[in-house]
Amino acid sequence: MRALSLAALCITLAFAPAARAEDPVQSAQTLIQEQIEAFLHNDATAAYSFAAPGIQALFPDKDTFFAMVKKSYQPVFHPGNYAFGKSRSIDNGAVVYQEVLITGTDDKDWTAIYEITRQPDGSYKINGVQILPNTTSEGI
Repeated sequence: MRALSLAALCITLAFAPAARAEDPVQSAQTLIQEQIEAFLHNDATAAYSFAAPGIQALFPDKDTFFAMVKKSYQPVFHPGNYAFGKSRSIDNGAVVYQEVLITGTDDKDWTAIYEITRQPDGSYKINGVQILPNTTSEGI
């Protein structure tokens, strides 16, 4: 019995670091990466699911949202290559600004600045994106 209790304690301690709060910047980067992957696979449902409620209110269905991104955010919709740049987390991780450096399929360079917001359930959603036609940091 004592050996079983000791084994349970060791297992609990081994997984204790995983119980820490998520890193807001890592959560934001994962969210952005998953949305870009959805765009690359033309998966409107998945791409739309990453948008914050305010964005979904502006674009009340996945097809309208998908068409808007395709038309107005082409570098994000189908990037050639991208890498994460600077990030800034404010209000104890409630809002994260994440720079994404993008080379479009036309070889033009862009900087996308994402605003990621923590939702009441603790998840993160994309609340907006600003795209600038260069790779110079705008000092987030």
